Amino acid sequence: MPELNDEEPGELPGGLSRRRGRMLSPGVAVVRNGREALSVELALTIFRQMVRTRALEERGIKMSKSGEAYFWVGGPGEEATNVCLGLQIHKGQGPAFDYLHLHYRNAGAMLAMGMPVIDHVRQLAMRATDPHSRGRNFVGHYCVPTWNVLPVTSVIEVQFAMAPGTALVQKRHGGEGITVVVGGEAGTAEGDFETCLNWSTRPGTELPVLMIVTNNHFGISTDLRTVRVNRPIVDRAAPYGVRSETVDGNDPIAAWHAIDRAMRYCRRERKPFLLETMVSRLHGHSSSSGAQRVWDEADPLALFEQKLIDDGAIDVAAVRAMKDEARAEVDAAVVEAMAESQPTPEDVNRFTYARSPVDAVYPDDFTGLPGKVQSSK
Repeated sequence: MPELNDEEPGELPGGLSRRRGRMLSPGVAVVRNGREALSVELALTIFRQMVRTRALEERGIKMSKSGEAYFWVGGPGEEATNVCLGLQIHKGQGPAFDYLHLHYRNAGAMLAMGMPVIDHVRQLAMRATDPHSRGRNFVGHYCVPTWNVLPVTSVIEVQFAMAPGTALVQKRHGGEGITVVVGGEAGTAEGDFETCLNWSTRPGTELPVLMIVTNNHFGISTDLRTVRVNRPIVDRAAPYGVRSETVDGNDPIAAWHAIDRAMRYCRRERKPFLLETMVSRLHGHSSSSGAQRVWDEADPLALFEQKLIDDGAIDVAAVRAMKDEARAEVDAAVVEAMAESQPTPEDVNRFTYARSPVDAVYPDDFTGLPGKVQSSK
């Protein structure tokens, strides 16, 4: 398995160079946090993707406030965890590759995997060109069959009940493909989370499921401490015998290695792993709560930026250029997306069901595939 997702050598999604952030000292080879370290090249790759993700999220908030979008929800404060996850996914289609059951705060993971910025903007602006839902779903509700990204749903945590299904297929198929399911800590109160733990640990039928819980201490507007004992979410794994770990999800170095350890375990042992990443929520839950900046939360982007500067991996001018480039990329995507067509009422039943034998029973239901205007009559 490659260290990073398959991109052209020296390039990142959107045509960005991996080495555009100038290293200050030729002697700096790694960025270290205690005993864990990343190469400078990898650290800058992660940082650049975090910068792009933050630029996209901040522009999305502005879109929701200006009327260019109807609703915003996202993950400012979760960039480190998301980017480190996306860069380590074994991307492809079918059980030999990783399956992803994401939730609506995973923009950073998708960008790191290679999703164009404009595809996120298209869904945010509810354009018919949105490849994930044809402009008929909330932003962050991705669906990419060629990458095994299953449709993200607005129903909280049901992805945890679905994850054992794809993992079971992978178990039977063989190989190193794993199922990755991501959700928030509030959703662990749902029965779907317990279902995932149960079905992933049946004796003799353990499944390669990596459960990632991003813990920002809030469930929409409810403080976690008001609804449950303030103990790590990973404690829930103990009765099932599931290996687990809690990590500082705001630290890209720690997050990278924790995800790497968890993935290696699932691939090798074909058993589940529960990873809890402690993250921040920098703009509240969504535009429904105002999306105002929360200043007493740790900012993983600012912290990593300072770390890279202090360690001599990049200078202030290069950081500024990187941020300007990311904003320009996002702004251009918004301009392009806003000029594209919106869905029409006639499209409401399109692209919903795959063609099947029941078409003869329900001849008036359109069941064509995207890009092919078909009639079942």
